Amino acid sequence: MDRQKQRMTLTAAAMLVPLMAACGSETADGGSGSVDAGKPLTGVRWSVDSVTADGRTQQAPSGAHVTIDEGRAEGSYGCNDFSAEATVEGDRVRLGKTRSTQMACEDKPMAFETRLARALSGQELKAKVDGDRLTLTNTRGDTVRLTEARDAPLAGTEWTFTTPKADGRAHLTFDEKKGTVSGNLGCNKVNARATVRDGHITLGPPATTRMMCEDSLMADEKTLLRLFDGKSTYRVDHQTLTLTSENGTRVQAVAER
Repeated sequence: MDRQKQRMTLTAAAMLVPLMAACGSETADGGSGSVDAGKPLTGVRWSVDSVTADGRTQQAPSGAHVTIDEGRAEGSYGCNDFSAEATVEGDRVRLGKTRSTQMACEDKPMAFETRLARALSGQELKAKVDGDRLTLTNTRGDTVRLTEARDAPLAGTEWTFTTPKADGRAHLTFDEKKGTVSGNLGCNKVNARATVRDGHITLGPPATTRMMCEDSLMADEKTLLRLFDGKSTYRVDHQTLTLTSENGTRVQAVAER
C-alpha cells in the first residue's frame, strides 16, 4: 500500500513539472507587449532622453516622448507631434513611416527632431527595458534612450491653463496641507478652500481681487470662475490636468517646469 502511494505521488509530481513550465512560458510570451516578465513596453509614456547616431549623442528637449501600443505609436519629437503604425513582437518593435505635424519652434532644436525621426521612422527596433529605462536600437545602430514619464503631482504644481488660454496668465496651485488653491484667473488673483478626494476636487467660494482687464481675459476668467463653489472631476495625464465641473465646464492646464 505504501509503495502504491509513493508511485502515485511521484507520478503527480512529474505531471506538475510540464504544467508549471507551460504556464511560465505563457506568461512570458503571451503577446502582452512585455520585453520581459517584469516591465511592460506598451501602454507606457516614455520621455526621450537622448539619441545617439554616427557616434554622436544629442540630448532631447523637454516634451519629447513616445508611447507604443500594439498597432500604433505616437508622441512628440519635442516640437512636432508624430504617429506611426507599430507592431510589437517580443523585444522587437517595427514602426512604419512616421507622420508628423510641420511646425517650427524657435525654442526647440529642430536638428534633434530630424535625428529622432531618422532613428524611429520606418525602422525595426530592438527594445530593452531596465527598470524605468527603455533603450531602442535600430538596425543601423542608432540608439534612442528613454525614461518612463511620471504624472505631475496635483498638489504643489503650478498648473497653467491652456483651455481657456487667457494669454497664458491663468494658473492655479493646490496646497494639500493647507487645503487651499490659489493663483490667477487671467486678470484677477484668486484663492479658495480646496478638498481633493476620490478623483474629485471641491472648491469653495472664490476670493478675488477686483481688477478689470480686456474683454477676452474677462471672458476666460468668467469660465474659470464656474469651477468654484462646486465639485469637479479631475484627471492628471502626465503633465496635463483636466477639470470637468458638475455644471459642464471643462478646462485643461499644463504643469509648468
